[in-house]
Amino acid sequence: MKRAKLGRDAGHRRAMLRNLVAAVLLEESIQTTDAKAKAVRPIVDEMITLGKQGDLHARRQAAAYLVQPEAVQKLFADIAPRYSERNGGYTRIIKVGPRRGDGAPMSIVELV
Repeated sequence: MKRAKLGRDAGHRRAMLRNLVAAVLLEESIQTTDAKAKAVRPIVDEMITLGKQGDLHARRQAAAYLVQPEAVQKLFADIAPRYSERNGGYTRIIKVGPRRGDGAPMSIVELV
């Protein structure tokens, strides 16, 4: 599957996406560029799916990806139960226009 490189090498890209996913789970809404928003959305949905499974194996898989233990705790305690009846589509991307400094297209990624 083709994924966006986002102008970074593999290690930097992976670290950035892990931090963005943790931020979305903790803050429930973040503002970022369109490309990063599109890259982070499927990962956030995957983490919420793990949270809905709720077993120890799923918790360890989420903890292996997420950099902050608070994000894992919030995912399994608060966020996953909220979406127990929903089959996917846990995030929404809202375009908010260009960034003032360099004109990069910006979006808000939020939990539905």
